[in-house]
Amino acid sequence: MAKRSRTARAEQQKAYTVEAEWTPADLALLKELKKAEAALPADAPRALLSVRLSVLTEDTTSPVRQELDLRREALNRGCRVVGVASDLNVSATKVPPWKRKQLGEWLNNRAPEFDVLLFWKLDRFIRRLSDLNTMIDWALKYGKNLISKHDSIDLTTVVGKIMVTLIGGIAEIEATNTSTRVASLWDYAKTQSAWLVGKPAFGYTTAEDENGNVVLVIEADAHKALHWCRRMARRGVSARRMVRLLKRAGLGSDGLTPATLLRQLRNPALMGYRVEEDKVGGVRRSKLILDKDGKPIRVAAAIFEDDDFHELQADLDKRSRNQPQRKPGGATKFLGVLICVDCTTNMTVQLNRVKDREYAYLRCQGCKAGGAGFPNPEGVYTKLVSDVLSVLGDEPVQVREYARGAEARAKVAQLEQSVAYYMTELEPGGRFTKTRFTREQAEATLDRLIAELGEIDPETTEDRWVNVANGKTFRQRWEDGGVEAMSADLLRVGIRCEITRTKIKGQRAPEVKMKLKIPKDYRERLIVKEDHFAGKL
Repeated sequence: MAKRSRTARAEQQKAYTVEAEWTPADLALLKELKKAEAALPADAPRALLSVRLSVLTEDTTSPVRQELDLRREALNRGCRVVGVASDLNVSATKVPPWKRKQLGEWLNNRAPEFDVLLFWKLDRFIRRLSDLNTMIDWALKYGKNLISKHDSIDLTTVVGKIMVTLIGGIAEIEATNTSTRVASLWDYAKTQSAWLVGKPAFGYTTAEDENGNVVLVIEADAHKALHWCRRMARRGVSARRMVRLLKRAGLGSDGLTPATLLRQLRNPALMGYRVEEDKVGGVRRSKLILDKDGKPIRVAAAIFEDDDFHELQADLDKRSRNQPQRKPGGATKFLGVLICVDCTTNMTVQLNRVKDREYAYLRCQGCKAGGAGFPNPEGVYTKLVSDVLSVLGDEPVQVREYARGAEARAKVAQLEQSVAYYMTELEPGGRFTKTRFTREQAEATLDRLIAELGEIDPETTEDRWVNVANGKTFRQRWEDGGVEAMSADLLRVGIRCEITRTKIKGQRAPEVKMKLKIPKDYRERLIVKEDHFAGKL
């Protein structure tokens, strides 16, 4: 029986690279197009090309072809290409433009560098009407135009705005139909004993039988590891120790954790039944899928027979503790800011319950048993807030805003035109040379115009980001927003607090020392960047 990779298509996509697709003819054409672009005037509109592809098939247009077509289109429109945002293996339905790796960087941080966003076809750019409306609002706010090579889209006209909305609606309908078909396939597959789609549970892999059908088979190494874990559970061995021994024996990956191992051992799929994910209180579990008669659906040979599996669960239950569930938002404040100096992992709050009383301990994720637990997390939080306020509290809050240079450019053009007019008319034979009075008046006007032109900062004629103080300090900002606002700002700026715990003989609580680590460019990082896409899915 031949093994079959369940990620064959994914592997093909990973193997695909744009560089490998450029032929000598394509490279020659690219060179010609760039040479033609160089001949465009200095004030030619600047175009950003958006290239996207989810899956490369015979029916899709390759990224190379998209880029060359878009470069031709930009040249025909008199635009100079300033960049190519190429996002491959990205679904336009699932990932909006502002969240794509390359295009998102341009939209969020490099908007002043281009005037036109050019894409091959609207469905290559966007497939959800809500995303399209968001992009139209963004383009109008920042003075950009959206242009499609194969669609009649131009935001500079009312008809173009209507057209882009209509086309976007059609694209969303098509995407919704595709989503409905995929959901129907999954619903159907869940009821079948044959393996049609999906990722097998740990312990199984896919293969082809003698008829060419895809079936689930037991993976030898995983079978060995799972049965070894069952024997260890009988002896009361902890999941943490199991993970250590599995890694040492080469049967566990480097990323295996006790939580992951327990989730694998508690999966009913190990009995050969079909399961689905069930999230309860933020905890992921797998539950059986029952057929119309209320019986489990068998899809593979069992790694554990039913009795053996239930016996394993009972053994695991003996070591499990009745600890409080994590809060939905997490029990740890300043997560990602507080760092253990020994293992450089995040400090988190562990809640333990003993005789109906809850105790909170500040622990790390890398040291053995979480390191020396500090029983007063609130004290650490208070000290951190005090230290941060003493260093950064009086820093002014500056907000990055988008400044457009169109008005300044128009004023410069008008002044230059006026200066040219007066200089021409002051030449011999000009209208201002007929009398002394008209010459003196014209010369005075010319001097004033030249002075006004010189007072205009050249930077103001360009679209740019400017930092504007909003009249608040960070102390006031954090007083209004609370701990959540401070934590978010510290993470954004890259400020960390190293925690050193030293065990004191005869005392349960360790000595804790805190050291604030602040980047040298913290003032630049403190600038609050306006996010047009905040809250958008």
